[in-house]
Amino acid sequence: MSEDIGLWGVPLAILGGAIRVSTPFLFVSLGECVTEKSGRINLGLEGTLVFGAMAGYGAAYLTGSPWTGVLAAGCAGVLFGVLHGLLCSLKGVNDIAVGIALMLLGMGLAFFFGKPFIQPAAPMLPAIDLGFWTTSPQLSSALQINPLFLIGIACAFALAVVFKRTKIGLVLRMVGDSADAARAMGYDITRVRVLATAFGGFMAGIGGAYLSLFYPGSWNEGISSGQGLIAVALVIFARWNPVACLVAALIFGGAGALGPALQSVGISQGYYLFYAAPYALTLVILVITSSPRGALDGAPRELSITK
Repeated sequence: MSEDIGLWGVPLAILGGAIRVSTPFLFVSLGECVTEKSGRINLGLEGTLVFGAMAGYGAAYLTGSPWTGVLAAGCAGVLFGVLHGLLCSLKGVNDIAVGIALMLLGMGLAFFFGKPFIQPAAPMLPAIDLGFWTTSPQLSSALQINPLFLIGIACAFALAVVFKRTKIGLVLRMVGDSADAARAMGYDITRVRVLATAFGGFMAGIGGAYLSLFYPGSWNEGISSGQGLIAVALVIFARWNPVACLVAALIFGGAGALGPALQSVGISQGYYLFYAAPYALTLVILVITSSPRGALDGAPRELSITK
């Protein structure tokens, strides 16, 4: 007989949903955090996320290995990141305009090349069952964690250490705060920024693979629903802090899981409104962080949004 968890059903469902929904936010925001630390903003991550989802699903289907799909998605993201970095290094090119163009390009290419993969079933990424000790299906479902979520947590703390304790982090922050100072020290600004955007693209591609190979676990043209763009706002909310990105991703994930959590416990009237919670939360956060007094505290000074 299963355990009766009663009123605990909603928070448990939100907890499980937050972990599942937050993972793409986490990877994209961590990658964008590195990109913006170098003084560049990439609004094309939505396209990279969608293309990564398609590339990962297609590679997993063709090879029979979901982890090969994850690697393929990351490599696809690197291509978009490098392209963004190289284009933005040209004189007079605006990084925001390039990002929007690459977002549309990535989505268009994903829809074009992904049509053959809409129906076939690719192998899914495995889950770590931390709820083996309970007979409650809600609790067991909430404790189904994908390894990519744990990898994302490790990446958040590793990046925090890199930014504060390593030469790589110092150079990255120097380039993002003062390109002239970095140039005077002999560092190649273009190289640093291209590598930073390539890393950001890689992380966004991994986030896309998670969407198509674990949750929701299929490939279709509406798989992202704006998560790449929300992740950019999340980085600003987290004040360019990788660990804060982890916390913010869980908050956004919990907001995204609110609607399904209510539905899982039988609350069906008006629950569709709660599906808009992540987007409403994004607007609220942008309004809060738009205060002229402290909106851009901690922002790299070379970012176009600070000029």
